[in-house]
Amino acid sequence: MLKRINVNQLSVGMFLKEFCGSWMEHPFWRSSFVITDPKDIATILASSIQEVWIDCDKGRDLAPGEPLVSFAESEAEVDAELASVVGEVRQLKRVPSIVEFGRAAKIVARSRQAVTSMFEEARMGNAFNSSGAQRLVDEIADSVSRNPGALISLARLKSTDDYTYMHSVAVCALMIALARQLGLDEEKIRSAGIAGLLHDLGKAVIPIEILNKPGKLTDEEFSI
Repeated sequence: MLKRINVNQLSVGMFLKEFCGSWMEHPFWRSSFVITDPKDIATILASSIQEVWIDCDKGRDLAPGEPLVSFAESEAEVDAELASVVGEVRQLKRVPSIVEFGRAAKIVARSRQAVTSMFEEARMGNAFNSSGAQRLVDEIADSVSRNPGALISLARLKSTDDYTYMHSVAVCALMIALARQLGLDEEKIRSAGIAGLLHDLGKAVIPIEILNKPGKLTDEEFSI
């Protein structure tokens, strides 16, 4: 069973299914994991997140008699509620670049963390977190809707070490902007964003010294 609880009720051993709130509000790339470290709880308590969903079939349950905000019998019910909270259909007004830069900077910083984690998970052979990637694309799409230039400009400022990760964010934003310019529907715009975000994920299995080599690759390196 899925239960919605206050963050103050979290304990080690619980399976955290989803955070209740915007992707930008919580400090983790993945939203579904077993809490094994008390530091994770402290990090959640320090954020603006007030409530979370836990899966009692996959982790520790609340103590008997402890109050809960609500419960759900299926993941679909949780997804529907989260969609209504976040707002799948957004009414966003265009704003000047100077207004959007601050918000875009936060999204870019979180995006770098998220894409870096995504590549690390792929290197370890772990399953791709599609829901986390979709939330990331939604935040990027919102920024592009408010002002296309702000986030795209920031994402294109990347060091050699950041190139692969920030390039993925920049391409995601550019794909979203292009899809909007072409007049595609929202589903296709989101698909274009996901494609841009994931287009280099195959690089995750390439040794980092080859991936970041500034010069021309040798024949052996190219074969790898």
